[in-house]
Amino acid sequence: MSKAENWEIVDREVVYQKYSQTVERRGFLMPDGVVRDYYVRIEKRGTCALAITPDNKVVTMPQFRPGPNRILRELPGGQVDEGEDPRSAAARELLEETGYAGDVEVWTGTWQADAYSQMNRTVIIVKNAKKIADPVLEDTEFGEVELVEMTDFVAQVRAGELTDTAGAMLALDYLGYLK
Repeated sequence: MSKAENWEIVDREVVYQKYSQTVERRGFLMPDGVVRDYYVRIEKRGTCALAITPDNKVVTMPQFRPGPNRILRELPGGQVDEGEDPRSAAARELLEETGYAGDVEVWTGTWQADAYSQMNRTVIIVKNAKKIADPVLEDTEFGEVELVEMTDFVAQVRAGELTDTAGAMLALDYLGYLK
């Protein structure tokens, strides 16, 4: 077994760009001397919020997702704007997508989206979430807020019925719901 080491990028080119999505082909010089191509999604930082109402329900937004070609439950979230703090972005996205706001916890969890993306994701916890406004959805967002009992939400996360599973698991673990 060999020791892991960084690979050198020897060439790169943008092969796809539309909306906020960019895919770059990168030629990497591998440790064995061979150059191999990998395709990397260039994406802004992302953020989401695990928002919990005073009666212990989770604020979610089920939406159709083209990759899996089905409706999945989502935590409210989106991209972090240039110069914006990810925690502020998560609270902003929560309000925009659901109309809910609450007490932002001091805890923040982060993770890498996946091995072929540059996106770093952040999750925050919002307690005492209450509806204070009407949602303001983007033209690609369709759906309605669903409040889910915590025990049902934990089961859905464990079953992989969520787009933000890693963030939900980090937040639920911090809150002591995963045993």
